[in-house]
Amino acid sequence: MMRSVLELSFAFRLAWLCVSVWLLAAGDCAAQLRLPAGRGVIELEARQQRMEGKLYFAEGDVEIRYENLRLLADRVELDTESGEASAAGRIRFELDGQVLEAGEARYNIRTGRGRFLRVHGSIRVRRAPNPLVLVSDNPFSFVADEVERTGDFSYEIRNAWVTVCEPDRPIWSFHAPRATIRMERSARLEHASFRLLRIPVLYLPYATVPMGRRLRQSGFLLPHFANTSRKGFVAGDSFYWAMTDWADFTVGAEYLSRRGFSHMAELRARPWDNVTASASYFAVNDRGLPGPGGARVPQGGHETSVRLDGYFPGGWRGVADLNTLSSLTFRLAFAETFADAVKSEIRSTAFVNNNSRGLSFGFSAQNYKNFLTAAPDTAVVLRSAPGFRLSSVEQAPWKDWPVYFGFHASAEAVHRSDPTLNTGTAVQRSEISPHVTIPLRAGPWLGVTPTAAVRATRYGASQDATATGTLISGPVTRTTAELEVDIRPPALARIWESSAARWKHALEPKITYRFTDGVNRFGRFLRFDENDTLTDSNEVEYSLTQRLFRREGDSGAEEFLSWRVGQKYYFDPTFGGALEPGRRNVFQALNSITAFAFADGRRRFSPLVSDLRVTPGGRYDAQFRLDFDPDRGGVSALGTLLKVKPFGESFVTLGHFATRATSVLQPRANQVRALVGWGEMARRGWNASFGFSYDVRESFLQNQVVQVSYNGACCGIGFEYRRLALGPVRSENQFRVALLIANLGTFGNLRRQEKIF
Repeated sequence: MMRSVLELSFAFRLAWLCVSVWLLAAGDCAAQLRLPAGRGVIELEARQQRMEGKLYFAEGDVEIRYENLRLLADRVELDTESGEASAAGRIRFELDGQVLEAGEARYNIRTGRGRFLRVHGSIRVRRAPNPLVLVSDNPFSFVADEVERTGDFSYEIRNAWVTVCEPDRPIWSFHAPRATIRMERSARLEHASFRLLRIPVLYLPYATVPMGRRLRQSGFLLPHFANTSRKGFVAGDSFYWAMTDWADFTVGAEYLSRRGFSHMAELRARPWDNVTASASYFAVNDRGLPGPGGARVPQGGHETSVRLDGYFPGGWRGVADLNTLSSLTFRLAFAETFADAVKSEIRSTAFVNNNSRGLSFGFSAQNYKNFLTAAPDTAVVLRSAPGFRLSSVEQAPWKDWPVYFGFHASAEAVHRSDPTLNTGTAVQRSEISPHVTIPLRAGPWLGVTPTAAVRATRYGASQDATATGTLISGPVTRTTAELEVDIRPPALARIWESSAARWKHALEPKITYRFTDGVNRFGRFLRFDENDTLTDSNEVEYSLTQRLFRREGDSGAEEFLSWRVGQKYYFDPTFGGALEPGRRNVFQALNSITAFAFADGRRRFSPLVSDLRVTPGGRYDAQFRLDFDPDRGGVSALGTLLKVKPFGESFVTLGHFATRATSVLQPRANQVRALVGWGEMARRGWNASFGFSYDVRESFLQNQVVQVSYNGACCGIGFEYRRLALGPVRSENQFRVALLIANLGTFGNLRRQEKIF
């Protein structure tokens, strides 16, 4: 037995010696080496290899594999004890989307750290879609004299340039003597120069290039530039601070060569999953443009916004939406878009509310400001603060009787100021209103639901109906009896099938009778909101709604079309004496049927209101609204809104609104707005849009915008022309050019296509 073992050992050694001699002599054969190394096994293949002590030498198509690592080279010297490898020749390093091609390298396979010389590298980065930023799937590429891998997720790069363009023909690149790459976080460049077509364009002492999906990094954002006829040359930048995982802060400023400086700040926070908060501030220090006589007329100011929404223990919810604006002139002069510039209303609301066991109670504060004119600056201010409200859902105390009781109660301090009336700091207003509802059914064909209520409202002051703007101290009470009967006649329906879908057409008639009594002397009550426009009334509202539903396959039915036609008939054409002939009258009985004023005298019939909506889903969406006034024998108001995506990336949005009432009711108007285009600003390829707002009656072009951009695989360029014509306050031409850098942002301030309504 001992002899057999010795013979076998000698035979094995002889075979190994022969194989080794043969391998050294053969230049085109391969061999493998497997060495234990920590968590795995190092596998090495090469055409020639030999071992001297702990050093292993391999030449010719050397390939080393270890876990996810793959290292290729012409020559490799491997220390089998430490895992240190020295490579030369055509080196290629591959690991989890990281690819380095180098001339020389020293790399420790066990620790994952190493040094590479004369490197071409690329790192595959996962990108999330972002409508504001051009996103490229190209890897993050770089060329460097030296690359040091300092950890599993970090690199130190020296004398390098980086890009996400094709590395052979980069349209843009950052050049830096030193850079630090942290995987899934960022690439930080020191003393970087941004080059476009290899031409230096911008020097940055410090730059950060994001390399993650949604990770945030503090730092300066890309600067932006523009030129306008009223602001002059515009240049600005912002600093973004990622304060914590749940909050960030942005602060920035702009230089306006003809006006002065603007500055902004924005804070966003989500401290808990059920609480969100944000705040923004924008202001302009304006030295003004020269006016008549050469004197400058400043138009500066500021606006702020604070928003908070949170759910708290015990079923409480708190919401705050607080907004301020220094003047309408400031908004007209410096709002960036036409839609923002023409907003004259400022609303602020805050409330804390709790719903429990069918009861809802809470505290609130509201402030409403509507600017009437810009020069002079006049406005209507309505305020309700503080306020308390308590109400209940309708509940049936008896199981076998369909009788439901509910109530509403409130108490608040209200205020009003306008050019003709100022109520002082606050006027007390309180109200309580119990009601009862009895739903009745006559088989499946007819439903009748009467609701009766008593409303008692107390005001701390009133106004003299014969002397405009005169306030009378002392409480005044309004007690009304109200009845509403909702009648639902039987609905008619028909169902049929086509080759592609199943259809249903329904006709739904509805009749509502309303009666209110007890207001008495409507003109004496102060008007703070719609609750104070209650009048005596005796009316019936009738409507017919047609609906067309479509269902394809097993999917749910969708409303393809709806058309409602409704009108009111007033048994009392004077509304208990509240209606004033020859003046614009607006109160609940009138504006609940249409938002357009129509009563400047006795009325029996309201306008016939037609509202047609076509919503087939996908590429088409349309609404057509029309008010036909039977007393005047014509259309008093009409509106059309059409949204179409005819094919591909094209889109068309068209709106037309017109009023044809008398000047007593409201000014005549006839305006058209349109937006036509292809694609989005950050979309690959060609993108273009054209929009305008035109006043047909005045033959006046209020606003127009033209935007064209082309985006390639790693960058794009966009051009924009915009004109704003806002009367004597502002007539401005704006020119913008923007360079879109993939995965980074935009040089310039070219805006996204804005909504026209």
